[in-house]
Amino acid sequence: MFPPPQQPLTNLPSLPDLLLTALSVCFLVSSSKSHIATTRCPFPGRILKIPAMSLSSSSSTSAVPPRRHNFASPQSLSEWLKPRLPSESLASWGVKPGTKNVHNLWLELSQGETSLADSTPPVRTVHVVLVRIKGKDAKFLVESHQELSDGNVRKRGRPLSEKMKPNEDPESAAVRGILEELGSVVAAANAFYSRVEDIVTIHPNSYQMRVEERDSASYPGLPGCYVLHTLHATVQGLPEGDFCTYEVDEYQGDFHHKNVAHKAVSVKKHYWTWFLWV
Repeated sequence: MFPPPQQPLTNLPSLPDLLLTALSVCFLVSSSKSHIATTRCPFPGRILKIPAMSLSSSSSTSAVPPRRHNFASPQSLSEWLKPRLPSESLASWGVKPGTKNVHNLWLELSQGETSLADSTPPVRTVHVVLVRIKGKDAKFLVESHQELSDGNVRKRGRPLSEKMKPNEDPESAAVRGILEELGSVVAAANAFYSRVEDIVTIHPNSYQMRVEERDSASYPGLPGCYVLHTLHATVQGLPEGDFCTYEVDEYQGDFHHKNVAHKAVSVKKHYWTWFLWV
């Protein structure tokens, strides 16, 4: 006699269900290892000419908190931040030496240089271009410190850096940053040049990108996601020794933003030195 036929196992999951379960487990594991890509540091969409790194393809856009860009005034931004940040952190903005205030953050948001995740605490995401300006003897230009409008001095120790504006590519942001932060010495030394291209040269194939997650030094208590775009450049007419430059007023003629900028902590002078980059 043949054994009785086995009853079908109706309670077992189907193959598609098993695959979905396995993918879910993999996603949870990868999420715990790639926290910067999926939760704290959502990566805003931006077209990159050279994608030097890629984030986890398993991250879902539905996991990215909504972004906040528009606030009617610095006061409305402050009211939105109060329940989302420790009170002592927010109170230190613009008071602790080297920090900025809520007017600075409002200007960044209104210009599209920064976005905030609608979360507690909010996560500030900013794209920054770092320009390694090459000089003689394999030395690069480094900003040693800044003199701020409130009289404080902020240490830097980094290459020229500039927050990128919406839909701005790294090369354009690099040139804009050079003209804004080095313009006071570049213009005098290169008065005979008629084109920016004759003064600033972006080195081809020098682009790199990385993402850092750390608390903001400018806004204590506010977590930050920094998407850093690095380029190498040569600038004609820079002094060979240490020097300082004056910041360009980017809100000149814009009365609404200029009124807010007057209450913000601004950079008055940049101090530069040449550093042997190892």
